[in-house]
Amino acid sequence: MRRSRLKHAGLAVLLMLGSWTAAGSLPASASDEAPASAGLLQAMQEDFGLTRAQAEERLAAEERATDLEPVARRAAGGAFGGSWFDAATGRLTVAVTTDAPPATTEAVEATGARVRAVEHSARALDAAKTRIDGFSAPSGVAGWHVDPAANSVVVEVVEDERADNDVQRFLDRARTAGPVTVRTVTDTPSTFAAGTVGGDPYYTGNVRCSIGFSVHGGFVTAGHCGGAGAGVSGWDGSYIGTFQGSSFPDNDYAWVSVGSGWWTVPVVLGWGTVSDQLVRGSAEAPIGASICRSGSTTHWHCGTVLAKNETVNYAQGAVHQMTKTSVCAEGGDSGGSFISGDQAQGVTSGGWGNCTSGGETWFQPVNEILNRYGLTLHTA
Repeated sequence: MRRSRLKHAGLAVLLMLGSWTAAGSLPASASDEAPASAGLLQAMQEDFGLTRAQAEERLAAEERATDLEPVARRAAGGAFGGSWFDAATGRLTVAVTTDAPPATTEAVEATGARVRAVEHSARALDAAKTRIDGFSAPSGVAGWHVDPAANSVVVEVVEDERADNDVQRFLDRARTAGPVTVRTVTDTPSTFAAGTVGGDPYYTGNVRCSIGFSVHGGFVTAGHCGGAGAGVSGWDGSYIGTFQGSSFPDNDYAWVSVGSGWWTVPVVLGWGTVSDQLVRGSAEAPIGASICRSGSTTHWHCGTVLAKNETVNYAQGAVHQMTKTSVCAEGGDSGGSFISGDQAQGVTSGGWGNCTSGGETWFQPVNEILNRYGLTLHTA
């Protein structure tokens, strides 16, 4: 049943690509060509408590913020302190250091972004985080990231272990690196691979994971799902291909070559919750933007981008440059797609919690994976 549905999706995409090619051009992005699907709008209404009109308005505002961010960043120059999407106002907020000349603040405001004055630049905060990355963290420390709204490096500590001596020593050392804020989380992060249960996207040995995004020649996924050279089987047990590159820990990304009758299409499964989503690019959504995840266990869920460039302290070792979200996930969802609108964002790595009680999940940004392996995203 599922194989048939995927084949039909692939044929539809090929037909659309053929007609675009005949016309002599391809759409550059989702912006003007593709309104949000009814299923995506319905999912946003359910997950965020919005009306249909509010969901449409939010998606449009997030797209404007995504386009605006690099322009506002350039206007801020060395005074740039970070940026985030404010769902309450529907606008991009850009932090600018207090020592910036008035002309810089005015230049940022002229782009249409809101300005917030802060003490520390993004460069200074990133440097502090890099210093903390060099420290060995105990298991009671879940991770750390730069929070532009807090204008600080946020270190997350497991609530039950905050008083642990090793945790306290790590926090004391972290504070010497730069401005640090401590927050508590309820559980330690873990990856979302699972044992063989059958009927799901792909397997490496007895490990089940999820396909991330199609690239020309294969697909990208999580590195902890398999090492370079490992063979990959599909949901029906047939051979798909081989892990051509893989990195975990330090990173959590990989890519798999596809052959043996399998092919790639620029589609993310909606699992019946929403219609299958076409992928049209990989423009990076800002902090605060809505984002959805597709995985083979818990299927389709949505939330918001909470943080970027976070170091996550898994039991197997620290993984860097991760993006944190409020989206839930469970075992077997590893490697699956994170998408914002029709823009690919990254592949599921791990998190804490589940899709019954809630939790948080991290993904490895897709553009980093593409750049690392010289891959080209398959887009519609």
